[in-house]
Amino acid sequence: MTSRTASDDRTALRARTEAVCDEFDDAYWRETDRERRYPQEFVDAMGAAGLLSVMIPREYGGGGYGIDAATGVMEAINRSGGHSAACHAQMYTMAALLRHGTDAQKDRYLPGIADGSIRLQAFSITEDAGSDTLAITTTATPDGDGYVIDGHKTWTSRFEESDLALVLTRTSETPKGTTDGLTLFLLDLREIRAQQPDALLVTPVRTMFNYATNQVTYRSVRVPADAVIGRVGNGFRHVLDGWNAERILLASEAIGDGYWFIERAVSYAKARHVFGRAIGTNQGVQFPIADAYMKVRAAELMRDEATARFDAGEPAGAEANMAKLLSSEASWAAANMCLDTHGGYGFVDEYDVERKFRETRMFSVAPINNNLVRSFVATKVLGLPKSY
Repeated sequence: MTSRTASDDRTALRARTEAVCDEFDDAYWRETDRERRYPQEFVDAMGAAGLLSVMIPREYGGGGYGIDAATGVMEAINRSGGHSAACHAQMYTMAALLRHGTDAQKDRYLPGIADGSIRLQAFSITEDAGSDTLAITTTATPDGDGYVIDGHKTWTSRFEESDLALVLTRTSETPKGTTDGLTLFLLDLREIRAQQPDALLVTPVRTMFNYATNQVTYRSVRVPADAVIGRVGNGFRHVLDGWNAERILLASEAIGDGYWFIERAVSYAKARHVFGRAIGTNQGVQFPIADAYMKVRAAELMRDEATARFDAGEPAGAEANMAKLLSSEASWAAANMCLDTHGGYGFVDEYDVERKFRETRMFSVAPINNNLVRSFVATKVLGLPKSY
């Protein structure tokens, strides 16, 4: 069940990732899920194999691949039965730094990120405003030769497991109808933790699946002026590159989940015998599996279009968002199909269906709710009046 459009680089990275994933079986992921434990061993193994730095240019010690190749890594993790949420941000946060960071920032951080000695997993954007990013209230106030950051973020994943964090702040009022006024910072959490131990208040948030996320309060955090990524007041535009990469890579995770559900359902439908024959003989079992497969394949094609545009430097917002929506709906349909195929056994943790079922549900609402994708396509692509 491999896409015929897969590039050679993507296929090669997928194979390398599968080799690492073979060392982490279903029992490992079941245990980390049950304990809500960060899968540090898996992340370390991925880093040691050079699979978290594939999008970093070779001159900084990375793989020098585009996002098309990187999708093979994310898809393979989830297709193997793993959960790539533990390390996916190390890929998509690179877009803002690579495209808008200064040479000094790249020289300082990218080699360490590439060799695994520096971890950049935290993307601190969302507040109580939710998807209304222009309404964030976390501020960065000029102070001497730097800034002071104050505010609260409701969803910042892997903050405790990161050495660096990208943080979006407000540096001025946003004029109506524009995205000006927001500034993106790259915070060195190692220095802040050592020099300002009371400046960061981190509260873990327990979710329905193993996702190391937190609420973070920034309490007069002092940062130097050279922590700004790109131009002051232009941060919203800078994070868009990260968001498009994020949507494409998470679409690949959902596609990986979709194929996992299909493969598990096919295997079970062949092996499970009721009334003297395999349940896969019945069209009532066959047809939902076939439908799920076709939906995943279709989503994969949209993902491939998004990667091609992104790697070519062309506008990819519409395609990235559509890929995210289609893949999330395809993986969710496959999840329901797989659970139905397994019947009561689908609810038993040792079959892993219920775990993956919970994990793949996230893609419908994060990193952007599917209804906002529909609004984006309706207004930005089809030209309909804006609804919000």
